[in-house]
Amino acid sequence: MSRSAILLVGGMGTRLQPLTFETPKPMLPVAGVPFTEHQISKAKSAGIEEIVLATAFKAEIFEPYFGDGSDFGISIKYAVEESAMGTGGAIRNAAKFLSGNGPVAIFNGDVLTGHDLAGQFEFHDKNQAQVSLYLTQVPDARAYGAVELNEANQVLAFNEKMENPPTNIINAGCYIFNREIINQIPENKVVSVERETFPTLLRQGAKVFGFVDNSYWLDIGTPSALLKASQDLLAGKINSGATKKVSGDYLALPGSKIDPSAIIGGYSVIGAGCKVEAGARIWGSILFDNCEVEAGADIENSFVAAGFKVPANVIAEGNFFGFNP
Repeated sequence: MSRSAILLVGGMGTRLQPLTFETPKPMLPVAGVPFTEHQISKAKSAGIEEIVLATAFKAEIFEPYFGDGSDFGISIKYAVEESAMGTGGAIRNAAKFLSGNGPVAIFNGDVLTGHDLAGQFEFHDKNQAQVSLYLTQVPDARAYGAVELNEANQVLAFNEKMENPPTNIINAGCYIFNREIINQIPENKVVSVERETFPTLLRQGAKVFGFVDNSYWLDIGTPSALLKASQDLLAGKINSGATKKVSGDYLALPGSKIDPSAIIGGYSVIGAGCKVEAGARIWGSILFDNCEVEAGADIENSFVAAGFKVPANVIAEGNFFGFNP
């Protein structure tokens, strides 16, 4: 049976401002490519043949980059929300563009994960589940919704954020739905799968299972987390077929020019066409394309916008250069 996917990439990314003033969160560069490219690579490696990008904020930026997916070895279509419909509404809207009738993986557009997606599909089939949730364990579940399971890994309860959660197992942001479950979500209505769809399915006695996988998991929703995701991919702490190969401990994209006396490290990314002058130091940072770092500048754990020129001898840590609203 064919496998399909829906990628929820419609969010504004307010926690990532100012990076998201001009670029939607899922298109921010992570380890040299837009973050969405890592998720598309993961989908393809799990045997998914088609994917629909559920877009909203700055939707027009996605298609010029990904096209119909032929360059990425997967069929890609686009579902644009005119107004925010919640996770459930976005899934229902995007499903209309799927051609297959098999199970559908739903990805949150801001989670980097090393979990076994192919294994999740197999778990879904083995248990004849209607919905399978990827779950992971965290040291402290108070900031998340905790999920209770029975011995067969069937979901018993979803808990909202609470001071004393009954378990440290949380919803990790990748679901597999059978098509009949998606078809039950009301059309053209704001719906939250977490707060409405999942609890309703449990009340109805639906077969909802939890696939627990404690591999790498990171919500990239803040600037520091985005830097960590990029650094971890380049360092090989998590693998992605979309990650560019590095020499040493940084990535320099084509057309970049780095003076031999410059110091680059900390798994930084130097964007295409960038120029780094003599004596500059760049550590743990992401430089967007065609920017320039002048002589003697020292930047650490920072972002430099496309085309921006960092003045000579600047010393900065945790800064954002050139991102204007």
